Amino acid sequence: MPDFSLEDLALAAGHGVVAGVDEAGRGPWAGPVVAAAVVLDRARLPAGLAAALDDSKKLRPAARADLFAALPACARIGVGMAGVDEIDRVNILRASLNAMARAVAALDPAPDLALVDGNRPPDLVSGRGPVAVRCVVRGDGLSLSIAAASIVAKVTRDRLMAELAAAHPGYGWERNAGYGTAQHQAALARLGPTPHHRRSFAPIRKILGGE
Repeated sequence: MPDFSLEDLALAAGHGVVAGVDEAGRGPWAGPVVAAAVVLDRARLPAGLAAALDDSKKLRPAARADLFAALPACARIGVGMAGVDEIDRVNILRASLNAMARAVAALDPAPDLALVDGNRPPDLVSGRGPVAVRCVVRGDGLSLSIAAASIVAKVTRDRLMAELAAAHPGYGWERNAGYGTAQHQAALARLGPTPHHRRSFAPIRKILGGE
């Protein structure tokens, strides 16, 4: 289970404000990639909430929703996105890093250090200058701040995909969040791609005759 060990090490090293950063939506065939940056207020964080925070992929949707609703009372939260046009232009990895940078830039005041899930550091800049980065592989299972960010990113993106599903019925985005499920594949064969599909992804390129 995640805890504050990494945050404590950062604070001991002189970093005054530490944020956790994570993204959701690198794998889907449709929709934006969404990132979140979260600075937890440990003095206001209820013990029960801290105990419930975990990698969003390990939590049921209802539990994620409850945690998402509770976090603003004890955390500062920034969200950043990269849309399908950007994903297709610069590739999904770069778009994900850009979304992380936007999430951190949305925090005020900016953190001194960002604990970033994964092994690729985004370029983070605040109004005060560059923000230090520490990459943490599988960080959403190690750091409470990253776990909180994973929940915010996941819930934000899932809700956005549910809104897009209402405008583009048939693909099942309210259930599959844009991943290439059987229902999604069948709808693509029947209806073709929407403006929200990632045309740089191989399955979509194939439908469009690009390979």
